[in-house]
Amino acid sequence: MRPVALTVAGSDSGGGAGVQADLKTFEACGAFGTSALTAVTAQNTTGVTHSAVLDPETVRAQYDAVVSDFDVAAAKTGMLGGADVVEEVADAIAAADFPVVVDPVVVAQSGDRLLTERGVDAVRDDLLPEAALATPNVPEAELLAGVEIEDEADLRAAAEAVRDLGPDAVLLTGGHLDGNPVDVYAGETTRAFSRERVDTDDTHGSGCTLSAAIAARLAAGDDPERAVERGVDATASAIESDLSLGAGSGPVDHAAIADGRRAVPDGSRAPESDDATDAIEAVRDVAAVLEREWPPELVPEVGTNVAVAPADATAPEDVVAVDGRLHATKRGVRAVGGVAPGASSHVARFLLGVRERDPRVSAAGNVRWSREREAALRERWDVERIDRTDEPADADGTMDWSAREAMAGRERAPDAVVDRGAVGKEAMIRVVAADADALLEKLSEVASLERDADVV
Repeated sequence: MRPVALTVAGSDSGGGAGVQADLKTFEACGAFGTSALTAVTAQNTTGVTHSAVLDPETVRAQYDAVVSDFDVAAAKTGMLGGADVVEEVADAIAAADFPVVVDPVVVAQSGDRLLTERGVDAVRDDLLPEAALATPNVPEAELLAGVEIEDEADLRAAAEAVRDLGPDAVLLTGGHLDGNPVDVYAGETTRAFSRERVDTDDTHGSGCTLSAAIAARLAAGDDPERAVERGVDATASAIESDLSLGAGSGPVDHAAIADGRRAVPDGSRAPESDDATDAIEAVRDVAAVLEREWPPELVPEVGTNVAVAPADATAPEDVVAVDGRLHATKRGVRAVGGVAPGASSHVARFLLGVRERDPRVSAAGNVRWSREREAALRERWDVERIDRTDEPADADGTMDWSAREAMAGRERAPDAVVDRGAVGKEAMIRVVAADADALLEKLSEVASLERDADVV
């Protein structure tokens, strides 16, 4: 059975945004798409030439027709067109037994408001409190929450400010700011997703695509944070495509989502291997558990990373890890970015170096060092120690020096490698394992030592 997703939004005759984009995205993400139109627009890549908002009764009739017959697993809202429609949709989804993603379309790309003051108030007061997730962009967050956003710190504060308006979680997209885009998620955890900016004007419909991809993943059963992560990845794939249509700002490529393609250095596309896909899922699972359960005291000052090497990995760019690492915050352990190949340098090189001597190893992570923690692990594990003061200045990066030292005279990798650091190099415990499940088991054992014996 395919999960059913519902979009409540306006129509785009150019096919790049609105209901058309939502239905394409649902299909690309494996969901069966249904719809309730709120408005009809005449538009193309150069602009909108005409629009007509449907009456609230017609919108509600479409919504009721869908939910009375289909087992809707998630929904999203987009352009609603007027205050009366906003209020009607808010009333409808208040009784929904499925999560709803609210894309608060209140500001046009030109900066013009798409709703009257009463309509904006209805979004703020009636619609957002019913949302499982809201996905405003910078101008929308500024208008709805009454804040100013100029940098990443402002993004984080603004995401929380929008969340205070009632949605369970918020994904604030930062593409309107200068520099590489950063999106901030605020829910049970707070995370930032950063990527290199793609040099393209063909981003029409990217906001619709993002919210629809997240809704599709929620319909498939993902938890909100996982759905957001996958939605961000899907939208990036759609933007990175070389599709170019129309005389103006062209649409993103929804087919690129379904293709399972990813960018490669020469700008072309290559299929992601099954091993790489499995590694991405494995790292996401481990990171999610660490965010829920790991004591912040275990995170080194430079952060913790979790790395998994697919079977054919030969270089750090092949190894999957957490972009920006996991860090200790006041709200617990939090990942800075998403999960992707090439997201780690140090842990990836160490892992590959160990695996050159012991091919049974495919996962590694790092833990904050202390004498007590080292002693406790030595009683339970096979632990090797290295001295970074011996590391030559010209140590090569092909087989990481610390891995070479740890594996000297060994055929089988130890459970952990203790590195007591040196000037400018933080002390560290690097944990290695056969796979992600075994790594998570070891990291959980380290956490249990903290709880049971108060190791600091």
